[in-house]
Amino acid sequence: MVDTHSHIYDEAYSEDFEDVVARAKGAGVEHLILPGIDSSCHSAMMNCAEKLGGYASAAIGLHPTSVAENWRDELQFVFDNIGDRFCAIGEIGLDEYWSKDFLKEQMEVFEAQLNLSAELDLPVIIHSREATEDIFSVLDAVKKPMKGVFHAFSGSYETYCRIKKYGDFKIGIGGVITYKNSHTASFLNKVPLSDILLETDAPWLTPVPFRGKRNESSYIKYIAEKVAELMNLPFEEIDRATTENAKSMFKL
Repeated sequence: MVDTHSHIYDEAYSEDFEDVVARAKGAGVEHLILPGIDSSCHSAMMNCAEKLGGYASAAIGLHPTSVAENWRDELQFVFDNIGDRFCAIGEIGLDEYWSKDFLKEQMEVFEAQLNLSAELDLPVIIHSREATEDIFSVLDAVKKPMKGVFHAFSGSYETYCRIKKYGDFKIGIGGVITYKNSHTASFLNKVPLSDILLETDAPWLTPVPFRGKRNESSYIKYIAEKVAELMNLPFEEIDRATTENAKSMFKL
């Protein structure tokens, strides 16, 4: 399995980092994707990626909740540091749950990073929270071939179908799929397995049976088991297909 969204560089793992990595490997996780957030987290992420060697790949991007007064400087940081060492542009997108104070700037930052990803032929990791229509309006504005993943997807089947019109997009399925109120669980069996990536968003969005505690990449097996149950497929098939999807998307 590949955990396509792990913030294992977060200070939540400062005391037992090696154990967390060992548990992930023991659970069958063969690779981690580390999404960027902003300049304040960049060094920790890059140090973590270096420490993990070929076991992890880093992405770079300006997270929508980090768009504030200094957004121009933060966006420039992404452009200045892109280089050729990142597997994706992300985590980028829009978040209208926490605040709409900088929504206009969020949209400008999102569009600029989508254009950058198209220019460099890199996939994007999209964060969308209570912002579906605005996300689509920015995608409409870009008008370039795009590919990537809608992280922590919790939208409707209709939203999934709309996403597919913009390019090679997949949906990231994480711990929320194990919750009783998961809307996505009701239609996941209608989504082709080729469009699904597994992720944890560790240390957040912990799956059942550990909900309420710190998440970690080893718990991705519980997500895969739930996907297998919902799609009426063997666990091994979910493991194989989602791993292939991740390797293809992020060129691992």
